Amino acid sequence: MTTSAIRPWFRRYGPAGREAATRLVCLPHAGGAASLFRTWGGYLPPEVDLLATCYPGRQERIGEACRDRMDVLADEIADALLPLSDLPLALFGHSMGASVAHEVALRLNRAGAPPAALFVSARQPPHRLEARPEVDDGSIVDDVLRLDPDSAVALRDPHLRELVLPALRADYRLVAGYRPGPLPLLDVPVTAYFGSEDPDVSPAEMREWASVTTGEFRSRGFPGGHFYLTPHQAALVGDLAARLSAWSGQRRPGQVRPSRIRATEGR
Repeated sequence: MTTSAIRPWFRRYGPAGREAATRLVCLPHAGGAASLFRTWGGYLPPEVDLLATCYPGRQERIGEACRDRMDVLADEIADALLPLSDLPLALFGHSMGASVAHEVALRLNRAGAPPAALFVSARQPPHRLEARPEVDDGSIVDDVLRLDPDSAVALRDPHLRELVLPALRADYRLVAGYRPGPLPLLDVPVTAYFGSEDPDVSPAEMREWASVTTGEFRSRGFPGGHFYLTPHQAALVGDLAARLSAWSGQRRPGQVRPSRIRATEGR
């Protein structure tokens, strides 16, 4: 797969050799960038081709208009992924990215290219999402700092703050405007990951992602808050790799899917 085939929507972190059997496509949180996943390739086997999604308005796409509607963003990402479906695609989304990953999975399924697996992290399932009013810049900054104190360096520097605020505004507008009604069920394996002390989503709510699929469902918790994935990166990515290995080949066209199994792990 050439660089031109993945740009501008995706960044490849890690090698993409002949051994690649699955593509893991990662979608970041509100205000996040593809660089969140830049070190994940070091924990993945060569069988997994890691692609991190670069939303418009950040990194090399800083000059592009940010997307502030879920339907627009999910449509564009799904369209960009269809040419990459020569290998099974697995989707991982953190926080806002979990909702985006779910919407992209539904679109790929509708297009006849269902994902091999869906991994969701630190986000309520669609039926649990509550109305959120649009908020001003100060409230956005306060909310980001509440969930991710490590972002204080960028948000308290006036120059850096002006660079990141457009993406944050658009993403918070997207989240506020996302009101999913009844959605079709997927028939793919789904795994829900969470921080056991996340102030925004409980372990019980994360386990309700089971309702989006007729396929296998699992959940796993880690100690920590909304950004538990930073200190537990090696364990999280290792678990993703193990899941992908277990499901390798199950979603290739024409194959019969395994029977549904439900299990819950972690806290």
